[in-house]
Amino acid sequence: MTKYKEYQADEVLEMVATYLPADQVAQVRAAYQLAADWHADQRRKSGQPYIIHPIQVAGILAEIKMDAPTLIAGFLHDIIEDTPVELPTLVAQFGPAVGRIVDGVTKISKIKYEDSQVQLAENHRKLLLAMAKDIRVIIVKLADRLHNMRTLGSLRPEKQRRIANETLSIYAPLADRLGISAIKWELEDLSLSYLEPDAYHRIASLMSMKRTERLAVIQEAVDLIDESVADLHLANVTVYGRPKHIYSIYRKLVDKHKSFDEIYDLSAVRVLTDSIPDTYAVLGAIHARWTPIPGRFKDYIALPKPNGYQSLHTTVLGPAGRPLEVQIRTHEMHQVAEYGVAAHWAYKQNKGSEQEADVRDQDERTLNIIQGILELQESATDARDFMESVQKDLFVDRVYAFSPAGDVYELPKGAGPLDMAFAIHSKVGIHTTGAKANGRIVPLDYQIQNGDILEILTSPNARPSRDWLDLVFSRRARHRIKQYLKKLDRQDNIQDGYETVAKELSDAGYTPADFMTDDQLQQVATAVNIGSRDDLLAAVGYGDLSRQTVFKELTKEVRRQKEERAAADLQKRMLEEGQAISQGPQPSRQQQQPKDVVIAGVDNLLVRLSKCCTPVPGDSVTGYITHGRGVAVHRFDCPNIHAAQQEGQRLVEVAWADEKGLRYDYTADLVIHAENEPGVLNSLLKLLNAKTRFIKEINGHVTKGGMVQVQASIGVHNLAQLNGILDALHADRLVYDAKHVFH
Repeated sequence: MTKYKEYQADEVLEMVATYLPADQVAQVRAAYQLAADWHADQRRKSGQPYIIHPIQVAGILAEIKMDAPTLIAGFLHDIIEDTPVELPTLVAQFGPAVGRIVDGVTKISKIKYEDSQVQLAENHRKLLLAMAKDIRVIIVKLADRLHNMRTLGSLRPEKQRRIANETLSIYAPLADRLGISAIKWELEDLSLSYLEPDAYHRIASLMSMKRTERLAVIQEAVDLIDESVADLHLANVTVYGRPKHIYSIYRKLVDKHKSFDEIYDLSAVRVLTDSIPDTYAVLGAIHARWTPIPGRFKDYIALPKPNGYQSLHTTVLGPAGRPLEVQIRTHEMHQVAEYGVAAHWAYKQNKGSEQEADVRDQDERTLNIIQGILELQESATDARDFMESVQKDLFVDRVYAFSPAGDVYELPKGAGPLDMAFAIHSKVGIHTTGAKANGRIVPLDYQIQNGDILEILTSPNARPSRDWLDLVFSRRARHRIKQYLKKLDRQDNIQDGYETVAKELSDAGYTPADFMTDDQLQQVATAVNIGSRDDLLAAVGYGDLSRQTVFKELTKEVRRQKEERAAADLQKRMLEEGQAISQGPQPSRQQQQPKDVVIAGVDNLLVRLSKCCTPVPGDSVTGYITHGRGVAVHRFDCPNIHAAQQEGQRLVEVAWADEKGLRYDYTADLVIHAENEPGVLNSLLKLLNAKTRFIKEINGHVTKGGMVQVQASIGVHNLAQLNGILDALHADRLVYDAKHVFH
């Protein structure tokens, strides 16, 4: 994992002093001192003093030259949540802006919800609504999350995955929407390293292997572009190469079903100029030197991205005939590309502007986000519905469409004519009969493309139908349609709901009469907290409840049984492919009394090899005394050892009496990732059977990334044999990773 600079408080204050006046630096220093005093006796999960975290958050904010209230809030962002200090105290000392930011970042703690997911959604809703009042709230939160992700290694694996997933689904998209790519990319890479560690390390390893070749190609391209730019006689042009981020490569592997060898643009060249005309001049020079690849040119200067990003992107057949991506932008555009809305505050600093700000002080893209958040809050039924709406409507790519009059409408990618109709006005949406895109009639399920000129066709007698709920993409349009449908006759809604669910069952191959009895429908109504059978069907009829939800509840048990049979069939097939396994299980070393593990200075004490890390002779081990179960022996690098120390457990010195471990078979748990090719399971089973006489268990599945993941519990005598098996697996052409794992 990348090593990050850890700031000292004095270093942060020195950075701040380079761009803030002395009186504001003094306030920032006072905030640090207050944080240091109140967090003095607190520790992080890693054991470090807690004050290190606020210092790093403030350091990240200082790197992007945020204003004084934001820096003060960076030092104090946890003070209300984790100390007795109250909000009025902060407001009295540092002003209302600091109070607004700190309060916005602070989680809801006074109200405890029975459902942790509801509590999480409520915290996110509070954060986003606070962001709508002051965008600096989210900038502090992003800095806070970035440092937490950099130090996630000290937490339990399940908590690491939860936080990484939350980061990837909420905070990285927020950073992207605000144009802060410097933080966005790092959050995505860090999240991937915890959610798909094997894929992350595989890509990093492959990039490292090709690094010399890649750098040579990029340097040649940089030199040639420098030559071309020199002929233009432009001032202040910077040309450099940059590696692609691991997450962006991972998305290409997954989304486009490519192998690593098919991805050529592992690096790109960036050219920075002084003016917009200079960017187009450089583009012309590059196209004159190399052949551009059709369809790979994008002009984000003429048509910026929704987050304010501007740049020219072109892909050419560069040195050695390999595709080369080049990005061309001005120096000012580069600052916005890296820091997004945060660049707005750096600009204010340079102009000496006042530090107090409210919603009216934000730039246009921020206002668009804020308006979207407030609209979604208005239509949401609860916090979870609100967060689902935010993720679907705001945290997705955007497209621009034009009305025939030339008005521009920003819509989520995937939106159709009905979404645009309701974006224009609810009355336009309700009376829509069709649409034209670029002068041609298109169906209502047409997906709007960037730059489309869309004309909405209406009729005074037209009305929404329930089918429209399947045609709209945005929550705003869906909400308006539901509002209309709710006004229809209840009995019609019940009938429509019944027919809709019946059709869903039929389409899936089920007989509706077998599942839609009154008792079964009432059970579903109870499960989803809707009063009666009729209430359930009416909710489906007017679109408040999806037919898929009812379908899943009705068929839950049948589908569970089907999945169990499928899993059993897969296990049977895997065992049949590995005929050598038929030798049958032999007693593993962990199932026997481990007499060859000795404890320093103690005899006749029960010793148990832990299943979480499956130590084998040759591993460095330690142990601790458990209540009533003797000494638990773990590998030194087992996370449970660290957890035991945190809980005050006393470690005892243990050692292997027989380092070679030849008397028994010890169980070692492996996880293997391999290419999903025909015969891969048989190949892995043959390899394992050639290396060990005992396979206790083996199963596998295909991951979301399209790779095969196999878990195997095998018998080994010692660490040397285990390492030999891992080496043999790594040497197999289909395997890209194999490791001895913890549970």
